[in-house]
Amino acid sequence: MNTLSFLLEKEFKQFFRDPFMPKMVIVFPVIIMLVIPLVANLDFKDINICIVDNDHSGYSRLLSDKISHSSYFVLKHTPQNYKEAKQLMDEQEVDIIIEIPYGFEKELIRNEIPQIPIVANAVNASKGASGASYLTQIITETTGEFAQNNGIADSPAELLSVHNLYNPTENYRHFMIPALMVMLIIIVCGALPALNIVKEKETGTIEQINATPVSKIMFTFGKLIPFWIMGMFILTIAIFIAKIVYGLSPAGSVWIVYANAFLFTLTISSLGLIISNYSNTMQQAMFIMFFFIMIFILMSGLLTPIESMPEFAQMITRFVPPRYFIEVMRSVYLKGSGIADVYPSFVWLGCFTIVLTAIAILSYRKRS
Repeated sequence: MNTLSFLLEKEFKQFFRDPFMPKMVIVFPVIIMLVIPLVANLDFKDINICIVDNDHSGYSRLLSDKISHSSYFVLKHTPQNYKEAKQLMDEQEVDIIIEIPYGFEKELIRNEIPQIPIVANAVNASKGASGASYLTQIITETTGEFAQNNGIADSPAELLSVHNLYNPTENYRHFMIPALMVMLIIIVCGALPALNIVKEKETGTIEQINATPVSKIMFTFGKLIPFWIMGMFILTIAIFIAKIVYGLSPAGSVWIVYANAFLFTLTISSLGLIISNYSNTMQQAMFIMFFFIMIFILMSGLLTPIESMPEFAQMITRFVPPRYFIEVMRSVYLKGSGIADVYPSFVWLGCFTIVLTAIAILSYRKRS
């Protein structure tokens, strides 16, 4: 233990003597947590829309008023016919066209099921789908309100009831922020260990350690523990910012988050050390770690749901450690899941920790 304490003292002295690294560990997560949730947002606002009103009825005026006062839409034009509206879409003036057919209100009063055509510009598929979804919700609410005011029974709108569980406001930031905390740990606690040993190789200080009787196990844990502490510190900052700035706190136990973060930080730091052990220059280590970070971003479920990937890609994601920690973070934060709910992910992270830590120890070649 004395040997380990001296190694830890050495690592922390090297860290705090660096004029850049201590500042980065504090400033980097703060900036990421404040900026990324604001710009990486799929809650589309100010969607340009035009209404072709062929009915000119009380219902069409009510619907137009609802759309124009919505925070999601900007009513740009009210063309006389669909041809003019299509021309506006071709010129990128509008994103969505809604056409209210002639006699719509009369059919609604007669308890028929009229339809309102919605045309969305799907060049930006996400924006088009989201806009159509928002518009469908507004039409449903407006139809229900009109039916209630006019004493219409069994309105089609009354047959539809939507309840959003776990994220009632459908706030994309609440979905993104827990995964963003995971990426912070990957970038800091994965990239820095990847540069650690190879940096000592380039400066020649690794030879001094190799000449001592320090075992490979002690040496590896002397490298891992500082980054584990750093990961817990970064996670704490991120949790604090999520609570203060975005009003997002875990619906479940925060200790489940920290228990899984304990394993995940060791896992990702061990991967960084493995890369550092097999790299001869810092450029090699940086490019290899960048490759893994890109894989983690694309295949961990951070941006794209794993269920929507091809089956072979879903099989590959089973061997991507961030997948399990992201699942835990979102389950605890949004669903309030307990340890029994996230137990499989906890076991997977434990297996990754044991395997990668063992590889990090064995891959270090101690040469005196």
